Amino acid sequence: MNYQETAKGILSQVGGTGNITFMTNCATRLRLNFKDESKVDLEAVKKVPGVVGAVKKGGQYQIIIGTDVGHVLSEIQKCGTIAGGELGQEKKENLANRLMSIIAGIFAPIIPALTAGGMVKVVLTLLTFFSVVSKESQTYYIVNFIADSAFYFLPVLVAVSTAAKLKCNMYLAGVIGAVLLHPNFISLTGAGEAVHFIGLPVTLISYGSSVIPSILAIALMSVVEPLADKISPKPIKFLSKPLITLLVVAPVTLIVLGPLGYTIGTGIAAGADYLNQNVSWLVPTLMGAFMPLLVLTGMHWSFTPIIVQSYATYGCEAVMGPGSFVSNICQGAASLAVAIKTKNKELRQVATSAGVTALLGVTEPAMFGVTLKLKRPLYAVMIGGACGGLYAGINGVVRYTSGTPGLASFAIFIGENPMNVVHAFISVGIGAAITFALTWFLGFEDEGAAPAKAKNSGSLVQKVKIASPADGELIELSQVKDETFASGVLGKGAAVIPANGRVVSPANGKVTSVFPTKHAIGIVDENGAELLIHIGVDTVKLEGKYFTAHVKDGDLVKTGDLLVEFDQKAVEAEGYDTAVAVLVTNSQEFLDVIPAARGAVKAGQDLMTIV
Repeated sequence: MNYQETAKGILSQVGGTGNITFMTNCATRLRLNFKDESKVDLEAVKKVPGVVGAVKKGGQYQIIIGTDVGHVLSEIQKCGTIAGGELGQEKKENLANRLMSIIAGIFAPIIPALTAGGMVKVVLTLLTFFSVVSKESQTYYIVNFIADSAFYFLPVLVAVSTAAKLKCNMYLAGVIGAVLLHPNFISLTGAGEAVHFIGLPVTLISYGSSVIPSILAIALMSVVEPLADKISPKPIKFLSKPLITLLVVAPVTLIVLGPLGYTIGTGIAAGADYLNQNVSWLVPTLMGAFMPLLVLTGMHWSFTPIIVQSYATYGCEAVMGPGSFVSNICQGAASLAVAIKTKNKELRQVATSAGVTALLGVTEPAMFGVTLKLKRPLYAVMIGGACGGLYAGINGVVRYTSGTPGLASFAIFIGENPMNVVHAFISVGIGAAITFALTWFLGFEDEGAAPAKAKNSGSLVQKVKIASPADGELIELSQVKDETFASGVLGKGAAVIPANGRVVSPANGKVTSVFPTKHAIGIVDENGAELLIHIGVDTVKLEGKYFTAHVKDGDLVKTGDLLVEFDQKAVEAEGYDTAVAVLVTNSQEFLDVIPAARGAVKAGQDLMTIV
């Protein structure tokens, strides 16, 4: 992959660095927010070399790159400074999407730190498991506190990351997070005596590994800091602004927000523990089944506070780890089944690479490049994931430390119970076997099975009828008031001056593209003709105004199925011609394209004949 070209290609489709208000990355994807979302062409982003897929979920744009995402992020940063400042369009998101965006923005940047700590724990677990290092040795002691550091100082990391998301001073936020862990405060907690601040009681709590207190503290800081800036005299603002912020936020955090966040956190942990104790099979089953949808929508980030709190309270978690382990392996199994069965060399290459990557724990290439695209393999993943998750839940499988579940990191399931990792492997074996079998027998639309072309075959000539997409008057393509269409440079065809704003499919086939502005639809008919249905001349300038699409990419349609509705009078009032052109863009693959006779025509009647 050429990281520089990928970065420049992405920027060209999102309005440049000046349109980016927030940018970070997780293991496989860029996560961005934009000042002006109208400048973002998500479909064009998907076509940039090096981009696996792109979605907008949870109030945030996610561009899936794969494990090279860090290199692409670095190249984007070299291209200019992001706009920052206000979050622009993000503020218009509903509350749920806004909350999801904040959670994702807080935890995505600190995942590498948690992963590092978790994987050091994994290494230490393996060393002790194979008796290379003794738990009583100083080496174990030192490596153990190195691994624990990322979790113990989590309040500081979360405070800094929250400040970056909420546009506060990150360094001042880090100080507020550190207040919760200061040795003097810990000494007060250990002493067990009542503590007061200006007469108000300070609840003595150990905040190590906590998450929510820091988030609440910096949320308060995001309000206090601007007010401090506003009331501070300009000559001494550089002194008074941080002074006011710290003296307000830190005490309020110790007295109110810290205890509140701690209560919420322990409540969340207790809820997760209740489920584990009473219906241990339920959560892993649901996670195994719906993990692809959670990842697709970004909802998996909403479980991060629960998982981190579970680690802090119980030393393990069963909310996401067991189910996601099964789901990840199932994604790999489905992709490899596709790779073995497909006749398309390109799909085989993509599916093989994505399948191996998914087995190692990174599923986005498999999901966006294979299973989601082919649909039925995704159903197989969900069924297999549910079955494997059910086994994991029944047998009480837990994840002992942070890390992306996969074969490369199976040791995160090694702990005090030696059978835990055994049951984890059995669960993924069950899920993978069921997924592979279902993918194989359910099948999928193999892109390698090219449809028969309507070409001259010896002495026989096959004729393919293409229907009118609208009621109106049939005219020759040369009469369309657009030189590009009229010249036939894009392909032969015909056009209709519509009588109303309904445009239907002119053939049986598959929708290959719905333009973002909804004024054009691409369809490959069952005989291999590649059709472009284009509504109006220069109507792309309306940017989708007055147009409503009733199909999406990948839909199968039949002749007469409604594709698009548009307000014809409104479009014409804006000064645009509304002629509906139907082009055979691969005309060169056929003998000829012959339009029907000019005159009145109804939707579904013959428009042209391909021979």
